[in-house]
Amino acid sequence: MPTKTFRLSGKQMDRTWHVLDAANRPLGRVASDAARLLLGKHKPDYEPFLPMGDFVVIINAAEVAVTGAKTKNKVYYRHTGYPGGLRERTLEEQMERDPTKVLERAIKGMLPHNSRGRELFRHLNVYAGADHPHEAQVNAGTGARAKKRARQEEAAASAAPAAAAPVDETPTETPAAEVEAPEATETAEAPEAVAEAVEPASAGDERLTGSLSRYKRAELDEEAQRLGIEIDPDWKKDDVVAAVQAHYDEHPVSGAADDGDA
Repeated sequence: MPTKTFRLSGKQMDRTWHVLDAANRPLGRVASDAARLLLGKHKPDYEPFLPMGDFVVIINAAEVAVTGAKTKNKVYYRHTGYPGGLRERTLEEQMERDPTKVLERAIKGMLPHNSRGRELFRHLNVYAGADHPHEAQVNAGTGARAKKRARQEEAAASAAPAAAAPVDETPTETPAAEVEAPEATETAEAPEAVAEAVEPASAGDERLTGSLSRYKRAELDEEAQRLGIEIDPDWKKDDVVAAVQAHYDEHPVSGAADDGDA
């Protein structure tokens, strides 16, 4: 069966942010870890011709560890561009002036010396202390997958209030005395009105069948209003269910023996 080799394209690159702490770590180890993340060699879909590496933030560059006599023997050279303009500076002097340059130069030497390496080097951020201004990028990330994840989180957050709205439909246990109290009061005060409301049901009107809990709150309110039950504003769905069921039990419909749930 023929198979097709997957090759990553520039539109499918997904970059994340990494924070490396250089405190008390050897200079070479920090530089190699950062170069590996910048190149993207830690990804299973690595492509050597794409700048698909991640963003790297290095903190505590001033506390990087250097072994042996490198602080005095290692020398950095630069040239001003003028005759006799060769300048040199030891590692110890460079650490005192700007420790971020030490890590940047070590990492840059491990990247490709071409346009791709220059682009990858722009993804590096080195700071002498423990603070950095990239907390939002580290938490959110970048790329198409991060944007998709952000859209999904926004959709879930907007859908949460809508899903939590029908709180009245959650069944809760209520004492039977509290449920039957409104009906008993109404029957004692206005028995004639209750009798008039019961007459249509006894004449063969269709009642709600099956479990009353499966009906919506609006349908239960309509049935309670038809039966003449006064609904208290503080009632929940289970209160209406109990009131309607109590009314069904006290006023059975003649000829409806088969309706066992009513």
